[in-house]
Amino acid sequence: MSTLVPAPTGPLTIDALPSSTSTAPSPIRVSLVIPTRNEASNLPTLIDQLDGLLSPVLGDRYELIVVDDDSPDRTWEVALELARTRPQLRVMRRQGERGLSTAVIRGWQVARGEVLAVMDADLQHPAEVNLKLLSEIDSGAELAVASRHVVGGGVSDWQMSRRILSRGAQLLGLLVLPDVLGRLTDPMSGYFMVRRSVIAGVALDPLGYKILIEVVARANVRWIAESGYVFREREAGESKVTSAVYAQYLRHLLKLRWTKLGGLRFLQFCVVGSSGVLVDTALLYLLSDPSTLALGLTRSKLVASETAIVSNFLLNDLWTFRDMAELQPGMRARLRRFVSFNVICSTGLLWNLLLLNLMFNVLHMNRYVANLIAIALVTGWNYWLNRKLSWSPLTVGTDRDKG
Repeated sequence: MSTLVPAPTGPLTIDALPSSTSTAPSPIRVSLVIPTRNEASNLPTLIDQLDGLLSPVLGDRYELIVVDDDSPDRTWEVALELARTRPQLRVMRRQGERGLSTAVIRGWQVARGEVLAVMDADLQHPAEVNLKLLSEIDSGAELAVASRHVVGGGVSDWQMSRRILSRGAQLLGLLVLPDVLGRLTDPMSGYFMVRRSVIAGVALDPLGYKILIEVVARANVRWIAESGYVFREREAGESKVTSAVYAQYLRHLLKLRWTKLGGLRFLQFCVVGSSGVLVDTALLYLLSDPSTLALGLTRSKLVASETAIVSNFLLNDLWTFRDMAELQPGMRARLRRFVSFNVICSTGLLWNLLLLNLMFNVLHMNRYVANLIAIALVTGWNYWLNRKLSWSPLTVGTDRDKG
């Protein structure tokens, strides 16, 4: 009789497969995780479909892993009954942990396959798309995603409000994490395959339902392929999409943005930037205010900003990026960092000037409020480029970047 697979605990990290030997059995090619919550009525149909599709192609080189969050409708019991006649089916019942994303990762942690996959159990994901995704992986892709927004994709009978919410969530993601969501036509997809080697050893820390965004943001995925599919309407059970899901999605985006910015180091950069704001604002007042020297706004801004840039560079070199600077000693290296920092910040200054003049001369905002807004808008851009170019973590690795 089939037994439950123990649910892993601890860090959400997936191990690499052990090295194969000539005496070892043929490895499992695909491990497909199916997270469930109250899907007892849909699961038998889905398992039948998957068996009929995957067995002719993979033989016994695949496994289906149902990870159930202790469903009140006892989905896990239904899965165990199905597993009695299906050796490729394994079942995990989680009782102390909840959430779709962590369910997927826990399933991947017990998986034995070279390719890790996930799909929903509600029959809204057409089972046959798995073969398309596997074909993309076999062609060399590291990540293959089922997308509703490429040729062959779409949604069935969604209401306009749901379409707007979905597209709005995607647009929000592009604004917060353009370097991640810009690589996907359907970042909200929960239907994909990924090579195990790409995410093995990567510390995952998802929040909410959108595990795909977590994988792309944290793993070094170079080749992403997409296959179109039509999202079907649910035939049984209840939808799990609520306002709380969208709130978790936003929190997840912000969490990943913070991580990619460098966490603690970004906070230090902002503190230094705040000191530069004081220098900039004080000089702007001294030089341009009608009650003081009354010089032109643009000339005053240039002098104030360059002084603040010099001050910010020295503080960042001695504090924010001190560990990197110490590994690149010497006046020549410091001069190189200063030139790079100055060029990046001066480019940001051009945007700052445009925004300042727009808000002050066109929108007639207070000059100091306009100045603060302009500075805030270019801070993130300045930090990202300086981290990549002036104090590059690519040449000087540090755990502090994980902040």
